[in-house]
Amino acid sequence: MPAYTPAQVQAIASQDRPLQIIACAGSGKTQVISQRIAELLRRPDVAPANIVAFTFTEKAAAELKERVLGIVGADGGDTTGLAEMFIGTMHAFCLDLLQTYVPETFKFSVLTEITQRLLIDRNSKRSGLTVTPAVVQGQTKYLRRYVNSRLYAQVLSVLAEDDVDEALVPDKVLESQFLYKSLLAQHAYFDYTSMLEVAVELLEVDQDDEQAAALLAHVRDTVRFVVVDEYQDVNPLQERLVDALIRFGANLCVVGDDDQTIYQWRGSAVSNILTFADRYDDVEQVTLADNFRSTAGVIAVGRMVAESIPAGHRLAKQMQHASHQQWQRGDILALDHSTQEDEAAAVCDRIEALRGIPFVDSPGSDPRGLSWSDCAVLLRSVARDAGPIVDELDRRGIPYVVKGLSRLFDAPSVQAAKAMFQYVVDSTFTADDLRAAWESSRLLEPGTDLTPLLRVLDAGSDFERGERWGTYNIQRLYLDALEALKIREDTIPGDPVHAELAFYQLGKFSQVISDFEEINFSSSPAQKYQSFVDWLTHQAPDYYDDSDADVGYAQPDAVVISTVHQAKGMQWPAVFVPCLRRNRFPGKRQGGLNLFHVIPQAAVTDADRYKGTEEDERRLFYVAVTRAQKYLTMSFSPGASSMYRNPSVFMQEVRSVAHVSTAEARVLEGVSRIAPQPKVETPQVTLSFSELKYLFDCRYQFKLRFLYGFNPPIHEALGFGKGLHDALAEMHKRALTDDLVGHDDVDGLVNRHLHTPYAYPALREQLEKSARKSLDRYLDRNGDDLPRTLHSEKQVQVHVAPGITVDGRIDLIKRLETDEVSIVDFKSTDRAQPEDVTRDQLHVYAVGYQELTGENADLVEILNLDEDGKSVREGVEGSLLDDITEKIRDAGEALRSNGLPRLPVWCDTCAKCDLVALCRDRPSV
Repeated sequence: MPAYTPAQVQAIASQDRPLQIIACAGSGKTQVISQRIAELLRRPDVAPANIVAFTFTEKAAAELKERVLGIVGADGGDTTGLAEMFIGTMHAFCLDLLQTYVPETFKFSVLTEITQRLLIDRNSKRSGLTVTPAVVQGQTKYLRRYVNSRLYAQVLSVLAEDDVDEALVPDKVLESQFLYKSLLAQHAYFDYTSMLEVAVELLEVDQDDEQAAALLAHVRDTVRFVVVDEYQDVNPLQERLVDALIRFGANLCVVGDDDQTIYQWRGSAVSNILTFADRYDDVEQVTLADNFRSTAGVIAVGRMVAESIPAGHRLAKQMQHASHQQWQRGDILALDHSTQEDEAAAVCDRIEALRGIPFVDSPGSDPRGLSWSDCAVLLRSVARDAGPIVDELDRRGIPYVVKGLSRLFDAPSVQAAKAMFQYVVDSTFTADDLRAAWESSRLLEPGTDLTPLLRVLDAGSDFERGERWGTYNIQRLYLDALEALKIREDTIPGDPVHAELAFYQLGKFSQVISDFEEINFSSSPAQKYQSFVDWLTHQAPDYYDDSDADVGYAQPDAVVISTVHQAKGMQWPAVFVPCLRRNRFPGKRQGGLNLFHVIPQAAVTDADRYKGTEEDERRLFYVAVTRAQKYLTMSFSPGASSMYRNPSVFMQEVRSVAHVSTAEARVLEGVSRIAPQPKVETPQVTLSFSELKYLFDCRYQFKLRFLYGFNPPIHEALGFGKGLHDALAEMHKRALTDDLVGHDDVDGLVNRHLHTPYAYPALREQLEKSARKSLDRYLDRNGDDLPRTLHSEKQVQVHVAPGITVDGRIDLIKRLETDEVSIVDFKSTDRAQPEDVTRDQLHVYAVGYQELTGENADLVEILNLDEDGKSVREGVEGSLLDDITEKIRDAGEALRSNGLPRLPVWCDTCAKCDLVALCRDRPSV
């Protein structure tokens, strides 16, 4: 075991009492949690399935999983069965719980924050939006479509997730909530709130409740240790989830830092962490105060910020310097500038000055020269404040990446993509306007002939062709248009970094189309296209501002521009916190229509946290400054309006710290530089089995889909295959409890699970008949095997190499009459995917089964549900398992290094690829 501090040792060793770990910034909490979980796994009475660990993000979950696996493996421990240990977000846990134990929810899909707002706006009355009253200065108004959908989503979230006295909430608001929930159920959707709410309600019922019996039995018999990271950001509904999971006696460990509570506006309650020791008996509290990340100067600034929070509103602690990073005069700056342009120039000057400065990442490592990606610019709001800095970076040619999708719609490439659809719907938007947009995009060689593009768009705008509405597919027209322009990553003028960024932006525009069409697929053609352009113009930029989306697995060597919220959990050698203006950071409470015009403030416990307090802003500023390892620059320039003309109070306060300099020093000028070398970290790559299939099939197709974000057009029969899988899953789960399904149950299975939201009526009827026939045929051919079911939809993981994990579910594991164990994968059509790819996938499953059970399966089967579909059964060979493991490892390493080339020549894979037009020309017939 590595050397740990006494406090860390205490936290790791505590296993049987409620444990509260108070972890200051940079205190190594992830390593401590990992080591504690590994210690639990060493106990002979603890199985991996007994442990549930919650993280705030999937990225944090991937890191924690990898740390645990590394510790267990390095100590020679047994990694068998680790797939059954849950490490992930609360939302993922609840969804998994419901879609394992509650068949009625199998068909539900999950709305993102974007698609939730689109659903609300499209169904403005049926969602309850436009019948929701708001009382403003004694006058009753009603929420408006598009204008108030974000506010309405917040209202719905607060009603479900917070501690609300419904007796004080207007009846019409509660009626609107009922309408919204009915709409979700009708369309088989969960939003982020409802998946938690439904799971918690089932977890809280009596054990004899029939619907919840299996779910409660799992929690009672399996869950013994619950770990909650980032506990300071838990809201009341999430606190109910934690309580429900430990109601049968499971041990609870919470980890967090009240000074880093930054999601109050989403309902997180800092009181949870402040009062934890009062609410649980015999709590052991451990404070991790040693900061291993930053210099004494950065820690002094962070400590000053945290200690300015009133004592009664924070836990007593004092962060201590324990890092090898050493402070030097001039490392930490607090600077005033006359204009925003001067401030942007100063930020860029310092970024350029830092490039090549020697930096030691860890004790004993060799120094490397700092590079672009070692610098981060953290803003209270990227959407409002990034403009001058982005312009200056562009002017100097300094590469940068904006985390999330803020400013996406400002990108020239996205403006050009939008122009295509303006041309389709607006007769006043001419071919010359379209040409001007594409000439400004820097995506085409000068003088490129746009005639093929105009031909595609003119055909697409013919809404009187008489075809089904579903064939007027926005995504298909987008891909056809890019094909007409022959846009390829290697044909975009300029350097490869520009081409990569442009394809990333075009891919994100494809995701924007998918979001819109998921909700609006079946609108009449002309209305759908007009609504899409209107939405792009008026609503979409606001929808996507400060989104949590990220660039992908391969991170370019570029300056990071991010909101402080998105930077949580990150660190950089050099951090810039500009735009420290009064009324911006700390922010000023905004006027206009807000939550408490709809829900009376008296109805919500601790309602002030939704408004934002200066204490909350101090916690956010604390997070910002403690991201820095050595260099920290805080700065002010006057904003555009009189409201933002004065410096933030934070600027005055940080100047009181002795380590802070208030004038740019020339200390960097005399430092000998070495070649810039970006830090290469092992990215945590977690692939699903379907993603792995694409990586096996064609690495460049994988890049287009998952790194850039291009989506194929929605197919009208989408959902048919999943519905069949879900019906079979219920069939086999019931068999495990000796409840054997027969032909009389088929109609109920189809009605419960088949969900084809994009099918026109005749196709839906055809799909329902086909589903019944498939299930009847399955029972005729395989019904006798039902009692031999061993597992249905079994979670497995394949740990291939450090940082590379394949994660998925096996459709069916059964024991044959021959006493052999067979792994079965269902295919709903003979054309589902090539047989060789499926065979690879099955051998991945076999490796996962081996890691899960410590035993080898005997056979792998492809069971095709088509009447004449070909099924395959073959033995599992040890050499094939070795080969497939090596194949996954090679694919993962290619992903890490961005080595994802095109296939060398046109082949069957190209012919079946939805995105081939972004890669190469189709051969002429």
